[in-house]
Amino acid sequence: MVEITETWIDSQAPNSAAIKNGQGLVKKGRFLQLHHSEDHAVLFGTCAGSGSSDYQPSADFAVPEKPVMRCTCPSRQFPCKHVLGLLYAYAGGAAFTPAEVPEDLAAKREKAEKREERKLKETAEGATPKPKKVNKSALKKKINAQLEGLDVLEKLIQSLIRNGLGTLDKKEQKLIQEHVKQMGNYYLSGAQSELRRLALVLSDKDQEKAYTYAVEQLAVMNAMIKKGRQYLTSKLEDPEMALDHESTIEEWLGHAWQLTELQSFGLVSEQAELIQLSFLSYADDARLEHVDTGYWIQKDSGEIHRTIQYRPYKAAKLMREEDSFFEKARVPVLYRYPGDMNRRVRFEEMASTPVTEEDMVWIHEYAAGSYADAIKKVKNQLKNPLADSHPVMLLPVSRISRNDEGQYAITDEAGQSVALGDVFLQPTVPMLRYLPEEKLSGVSMLVMSEHCLTTGRLLAQPLTIITNHEIIRLLY
Repeated sequence: MVEITETWIDSQAPNSAAIKNGQGLVKKGRFLQLHHSEDHAVLFGTCAGSGSSDYQPSADFAVPEKPVMRCTCPSRQFPCKHVLGLLYAYAGGAAFTPAEVPEDLAAKREKAEKREERKLKETAEGATPKPKKVNKSALKKKINAQLEGLDVLEKLIQSLIRNGLGTLDKKEQKLIQEHVKQMGNYYLSGAQSELRRLALVLSDKDQEKAYTYAVEQLAVMNAMIKKGRQYLTSKLEDPEMALDHESTIEEWLGHAWQLTELQSFGLVSEQAELIQLSFLSYADDARLEHVDTGYWIQKDSGEIHRTIQYRPYKAAKLMREEDSFFEKARVPVLYRYPGDMNRRVRFEEMASTPVTEEDMVWIHEYAAGSYADAIKKVKNQLKNPLADSHPVMLLPVSRISRNDEGQYAITDEAGQSVALGDVFLQPTVPMLRYLPEEKLSGVSMLVMSEHCLTTGRLLAQPLTIITNHEIIRLLY
């Protein structure tokens, strides 16, 4: 069975409220019975409910890295607070007595074991899950609709540019909103989000700022239209109508990658070890979703990956909310999405172990050796309008300095410097003043970069500082 720690349990919880409620059940003594199976693979018990009925939560670790959690309560959250409370009780050293697994739970477990045996057999025989077979006739109709939608979008963009953003009135704002709805009808969810983002930018009361960022957003949409049209046209000419698994154009057009598709293109790594260096969660009003993003470093390659979870506003309460993870994750299968720097990754199973000082050593070794090379790499990415505009890198820091005007900068051993600034959401630069001097030199720093449109400078926002002994998160 996996090591059940509070950190691991937190990572399984759907949101912070569920963590608090699960811990509250333990503190209030709501568990009437706590048991484990003879082989210690199943934890189960009885928890007093808010009404007259008691609930039976359980956690089955027949497959250690992929536990099955169940409860008889009516909650739509998964796992519910009763299962979390059961696990917190176990992690806290509560007395669990051996008992026979209830008959209904044993029956469900037997079915699960058979399914797992079948999967293992297929894996041993070399069977690879195949992506869903594509209906080429339906796909052709969808592509033609998308091309039509791009034409409609292009006409709107050209109209806005021709008339000038300064003449934008309520009538044109309403027209933009109407086109936002139309993009959904054309199967262009990506264009729909970006057009909504443009509307949000233009609604900013600071007109100078609004026009500056609107120009950038228009450039992004123009690139999406041109590259999208070129890609879709070539796809129609391809007899196989194959997906582009090298660039991000599919996601820009609204394709949601399936794990079987990524696996069929060989975008997987096995037995990967990852350490999360930073985590942030924010509301994206253009997508109408909450976005949970974790930045992880992979041990065998040093790549900085992103895990991204989108939680639509309408369903956010029913979905698991990702959170900071402070241990090392051992991942049996790591799926990689198409992309350049900080490509998105995903995994379904993991086992966690504590981060050690030996891990600090290899993290430091992967810090980029030269600021000049790092800046060049970032600039090359920013030249592509459809690339992530906030790339993240791990840099070596000889020292962190501050000038008379309060501007911070990091310097490498060659004497090259990079200015620090807050470029995304929550400010972190002001936190540097509270760190002792020994944590501001001879360290590695995870930074998020941005080309500041108002000043034309490249800025880096500190996310995390890695010393020889600890990982200090400024954003989590």
